Amino acid sequence: MTETGDKSQEALVGSQFGPRAEAHLQSAVHAQGADLEALVALTRDRPEAHVLDLGCGGGHVTFNVAPHVREVVAYDLAPEMLEVVAAAAKTQGLGNVETKQGFAERLSFADESFDFVLSRFSAHHWRDFEAGLREAARVLKLSGTAVFVDSISPGTPLLDTYYQTTELLRDCSHVRNYSRAEWEAAMARAGLIPDATSHYRLRLDFTSWVQRMATPKVQVDAIRALQAAVPPRVARYFETEPDGSFCIDVALFRALKPRL
Repeated sequence: MTETGDKSQEALVGSQFGPRAEAHLQSAVHAQGADLEALVALTRDRPEAHVLDLGCGGGHVTFNVAPHVREVVAYDLAPEMLEVVAAAAKTQGLGNVETKQGFAERLSFADESFDFVLSRFSAHHWRDFEAGLREAARVLKLSGTAVFVDSISPGTPLLDTYYQTTELLRDCSHVRNYSRAEWEAAMARAGLIPDATSHYRLRLDFTSWVQRMATPKVQVDAIRALQAAVPPRVARYFETEPDGSFCIDVALFRALKPRL
């Protein structure tokens, strides 16, 4: 992608997430979940570990993991997000948290810097998914563990098209949600060995979902119109409720970096 494209993506993500950093810090959806508990369990007995929270958003992975490890670097594209994370870490007495701003596709760290690379609800915003995974693998130590948590595409064309459309209408910085098969193939191409995958269903309260991104009314109305217009099988799959609330698929992908 050209440098102009890079700058426009940074501006887009910044305009979408920067002003809403505090909303993401306070988001109940982001602050809890079995996937977050799994990340904590993975790092709980690793007091020597250096951890990268890739695309840290409101910092929930950082805050939960930091008490158990030596250091967490909270990394994000939006400077306002990092300011919120740094302030919250200080309030919580987490002196082992460092913040760093930049692209997921161009990490400013040396090869094999981290024991864990953790990324939660970030990859669907990366403009180059495969480059982000390659960078995650590059900065991971040999025998290190990468864990990616993200909402995933159902995979079938009708359900995929519907889901990508609603996500883009809600948040114009959305790039793509990938299917489980796409994730596992891409991790392998990046040099990671898929180790385990867990699947979750996550209910999204419609009002909170659109308010968190300050989605314009015209786009909220378009999502509601789309929900009403699609075939019944789509509504059944996403468990769409009368108020627009619905359920999505979330996966936790754990992968290892092999020793050469």
